[in-house]
This record gives sequence, C-alpha cells and structure tokens, in this order.
Amino acid sequence: MSEILQLLKSVAPTKGTGPVKNRLFVIFAALVAVLFWTRAALADGLQDLPPDLQKAYEGLDSKVPVGASMLRDFKPKHGPPWTIGFASSYAGNTWRAVAMNHLMNVLVPEAKKAGLVKDVVITQSDLKDAVQIQQMRQLVDQGVDIIFLCCSNPTALNQTIKYAYDKGVPVVSYDGFVSAPEAVSAMANYVDGGYELAKAVIEKIGGKGNILMVSGIAGVNTSDSFDKGALKAISEYPNVKLAGTVQGKWTDQIAQVEVQKFLATHPEPIDGIVLQSPSENGVLQAMLQSGRPVVPMSLQGEAGAACYWRQHPEWADTAFYIWPPGGEIYFGWNVTLRILQGQGPKIQSIVRKVMKYSYEDNKAQVSENCKTDDPNWLEPKAEDWFPSSLADQVFLRPSDPMKWKPEK
Repeated sequence: MSEILQLLKSVAPTKGTGPVKNRLFVIFAALVAVLFWTRAALADGLQDLPPDLQKAYEGLDSKVPVGASMLRDFKPKHGPPWTIGFASSYAGNTWRAVAMNHLMNVLVPEAKKAGLVKDVVITQSDLKDAVQIQQMRQLVDQGVDIIFLCCSNPTALNQTIKYAYDKGVPVVSYDGFVSAPEAVSAMANYVDGGYELAKAVIEKIGGKGNILMVSGIAGVNTSDSFDKGALKAISEYPNVKLAGTVQGKWTDQIAQVEVQKFLATHPEPIDGIVLQSPSENGVLQAMLQSGRPVVPMSLQGEAGAACYWRQHPEWADTAFYIWPPGGEIYFGWNVTLRILQGQGPKIQSIVRKVMKYSYEDNKAQVSENCKTDDPNWLEPKAEDWFPSSLADQVFLRPSDPMKWKPEK
C-alpha cells in the first residue's frame, strides 16, 4: 500500500490543473491501485510457488484458499516440548483406525524422542460440527500450542479457528480443507483424484457402459471434491451412463449394504464402479455375494481389494493413492510441527497430486496368502507422499522438523 501512495503522490495533479486532467488522474490512480494490488496478491500464495508445484493445484476445488498464509511469521509462545490438540471428526472406519495407529505408535513417539512434543490431546466429534467446535475451544482454553484436525466442514469451524488464532493457537487441517484464512490446509487435490480414478475405470471398460458411483459423505469437502472430479470424467465419455449414486459413508459395512440394495433394485448391468475409500472391501464383498461379475472399480489401497487384484491381475490396470491414511496423517503432522517451529508456510493450502501405482507395486505389498476382507491399507512411503523437496518449496524457512533446533 505504501508503494501505491508514493506513486500517486508523484503523479498527483497540481493546483490549476483542468477538470479533464483531474479525471484522467483518477482513472490512472485506479489502474495503478489495481495493478499493485493484483501484483501483490499474485506474488503471495499460489504464484509464490514454482511452476511445477502449481500444477498440483490445477482443477482444484474453487473453494480451496490459495492466498498467502497468515502463519508466515507465526512463532509459538514458548519452545518445545509442545502440547498438540488433535480434533478428529470421526473414528468409525478402517481409515481412521490406521491413521490413529500411525499417529500414536509412530509419529508421536518419534516427536517425543526428539524433544518436540510433550503430549497430544485427542477429541472425537462423531461428525457433529457443533461438538467439534466445542472441543476445539476447550483445547484452546486448556492451553494446547496448536490444533490439527481432520476432514471437517470447510466453513463450519471458521469462527472457532479465528478464536484459536487470536489466542495464539494456529490450526492445521489435513485430508481436506477449511476456508478460514487463519488456518493452513494440507491435502491432495481430491477433484483431480476423482477425475483420475473415474477415468481409469472408464478406460478399463472400454469407454462405454453403466457406472455406479459410491460416494463418501455428502457435504464433507473431500467427498464433494472427489465426486466433482469423477462426474467431470464421466461427462467426457458420451457412451458412459451414470446408473446411480449411493452413499458409502466411508465405511465398508455401510457401502456393502448400500451397493447390495442398489443391485437388488436395479437389474440392468453395471459395468464399472467408481468409489471413495474406505469402501473398496465392502463393495467387493457386495459384488462377490451378488452373483454378478466382479466389474472393474477404482482402487485406493484397501488391503482386501488389493488382495483380490493380486489374485486377478486383469481386474484393473492401475490404482491411485489419493488419501492413504498413514501418509495423510504424516502430511498433516509434519506441517503442524513445521509451523510450531516457525518455518513459515507460504500458502494457505499445501496441495499435492494423487499418486498412481501399478499391479507390480500392489503385488510387492500384498502377500500370496492374503485375504479379501483384510481391513489394513497399502501405503506409499511417507517421504514419497510429502517429500522434503515439496516442503522446502512451500515453507519460507524450511528445515527437517526432526532435526530442527530452537534458536538460542
């Protein structure tokens, strides 16, 4: 803003200047202001990242904030060890179980050993926004140093996030985004994920046929973003018809029941299934029990479905990591530690592309004596999902969080 004022003073009309010149000055001043503000906005946030990283943001949900982070210059009230609050929204599926196990048995012990973390306080809101809001305020009032949260409504928590920020407690959202400018979101591009997974299934069935879509939880941003991308892919193939959509609720047992009900009331052929995990195992069991052919479906790492793929190589040509539970919580946790260390995120949302993996990659992680109801997950290496090379480019003062030392 100071640059704008200085420039305007240098070109301001002097006494005796005519009305035409005055009007021209006003127009010129407005253009200068727009130019400077636009340049400032582009210099921060998304345009502050190198071109190769910007590609991960292509097609991103338009509601995802990509401006300059308000936590660029954040410094904690005190040095480590810190107390971290984890405001989880749900605990009732295999994805959450694997993520929680990775947090408590790998990430937290590692951070405690490094002298970074004193304690992690965990809350569960059972998908109730009002409960999560109350729990987050309690975490702030109890004195946590930072909060990270999972998979929430993009706008419902905004006032609470501001409340935390005003109290010196930053908030990190992982596996989904929040629109509050005070927060940082760590996520994959779920629109891109839905598009790529749907396209893989459609191409596997030859670009024509009936598709059943098994969604996640309507209204949750990751689920809605995935569906948006999947529907875009379906719309690009004139010979593909969306036969129907059911809500799998990101839970195998629910997805299995919903698919069974759909198949019982829709006798027409289903040629492929585009789904959001965790529901692969449930959808697979529904197909096996239906007596129908087990058609191609999108694969995202559930071990039971990965087992079936190992046994039936022709079932799919490719699979994708879109939200691996261990990888995603590592992503959020790593960003959380870096913010506490004052590393300064450049942008409000740190986004990565989904990751393709092959049958051979699948086979390398799945044993010959596997079971098709295995509730575990295949995972990429943590460094592959959130590589230090990515972190180094999205933080102003990057450092390996496990090797970081506070300034004396």
